[in-house]
Amino acid sequence: MNKLCADDAARSPDFLSDDSFFFTSPWKSIVTQGCFTTLDTPAWQGHDLQSELQKKVRSAFVEARESGIDKPLLVGAIPFDTRQPSALFIPQRCKYFSRQQRVTMAEQAMAGPLPVITGRQVIPEKDAFMAMVAQAAEATAQPELDKVVLSRLFDITTSTPVKAYAMMDRLMALNPTSYHFHVPLADGGTLLGASPELLLRKTGNHFSSLPLAGSARRDDSSDDADRAVGERLMYSQKDRYEHRLVTEAMQAVLQSRSHSLMVPEKPDLITTSALWHLATPIEGEVSSSTENALSLACLLHPTPALSGYPHELARQWIERLEPFDRQLFGGIVGWCDEQGDGEWVVTIRCATLAGNRIRLFAGAGIVPASSPEAEWHETGVKLSTMMKVFGLQ
Repeated sequence: MNKLCADDAARSPDFLSDDSFFFTSPWKSIVTQGCFTTLDTPAWQGHDLQSELQKKVRSAFVEARESGIDKPLLVGAIPFDTRQPSALFIPQRCKYFSRQQRVTMAEQAMAGPLPVITGRQVIPEKDAFMAMVAQAAEATAQPELDKVVLSRLFDITTSTPVKAYAMMDRLMALNPTSYHFHVPLADGGTLLGASPELLLRKTGNHFSSLPLAGSARRDDSSDDADRAVGERLMYSQKDRYEHRLVTEAMQAVLQSRSHSLMVPEKPDLITTSALWHLATPIEGEVSSSTENALSLACLLHPTPALSGYPHELARQWIERLEPFDRQLFGGIVGWCDEQGDGEWVVTIRCATLAGNRIRLFAGAGIVPASSPEAEWHETGVKLSTMMKVFGLQ
C-alpha cells in the first residue's frame, strides 16, 4: 500500500464521500478520496496497447508517481458505446478493505430513512417495449443476426436530493454477494449498482471472467420450487442458445491473446437475490506480459450479453429501437493498476443519481424464441434489484 493510501488506513471502511470511487469484490475492495487527474478518452480502441487511451493511461501513471503517489490506480467507468467519452480518473488516495466487513456494517446500518418518492416513469411504456422485442425477435430469425439486447429505464423523482453514498448501505445489505460500485461523474451525478457479472479479472498473467446470459426469476415459496426454477433454466433451449452465443464470442476474441484458455462446454447455475443465471467460468493465461486488465476488458466489451451478436449489427438495432442513449448503462466499471492487474464488472443492476432524479436500467437478450411479455417481466425483475434499494416493489 502506498503512503497516500496508508494515510487513510486507520479510517473506517465506510468512509465514502461524494467524490469517492467505491468498489467491492471477493478479490479486492477499494475506496478512494480525491482526484489527481481525469481521463475521458473514448475506449473504442482500448484493447490496443498503442491506442490513445493506453498511452494516456501510462502517461498519467508516470505523472501520478512523480507527484508522490507510489502505486497509482486507474478507476471509473466506460460507457456501453465505447466511442463516447470514458469516465475514468486516478485518485489521490485509496484504501483496500474487506467486503465482508463492509457488508456486515451495511446490514447493521440499513434501517435508515428512505427517500420520499414523488414521481415515477417507465421508458418506454410496456406496449412500446414489447413492440421493440417483437421487432428484434423477428430480426434475429434472419441469418445475419443472432441476438439483440434491448433495455428499458425506470425514472424516479424524490422530494429532496438523495445522497448516493447514503444508499450504499441498503444496496450492499440487500445484495451482499454482488460487486458493489459508486462512481462519481463529471456532471456531479453518481453511478451506483450491485453487479453480479465479472467481465475481467487479471492478476499477473492469469485472467478470469464469469459471463452471465439466460436468467429466470427465483421462487421464494419454497426451496424445492426455487431449485426447480434453476433446473428449468439449465435445460431451457432458448436460454442455453443465448448463453452459448456469449461464451463462443468471448472465446473467439480471447483466443488470439491467450497462451492458454479454458471455457467449459456446460454453464453453471448461480443466484442473486432475485434471479437464477446461467454462468460460465472462463480462465486463461495471457500470451504477452504487456497485456493489462484494461486492454483485456476493452477487448471483451461489450460482450453479446450486453449488445448482441454480431456486435456491430446488434448495436445498429439497439440505436434504431431504444428511445434513449444508454451512456454508462451496459458499460463496465472497475480499476487497473500500473502493473496491469485489475478487475472490471458489467454495469448492470445499476442506477444514476443526480439530485432528486434517479434513473434505473435493465436489459434482456432477444433471440428468435423470445416472448415480448416474458422479456417485459424479466426486465422488471432485474429493475427490482435497485427499486428495492429505494423502497419500491
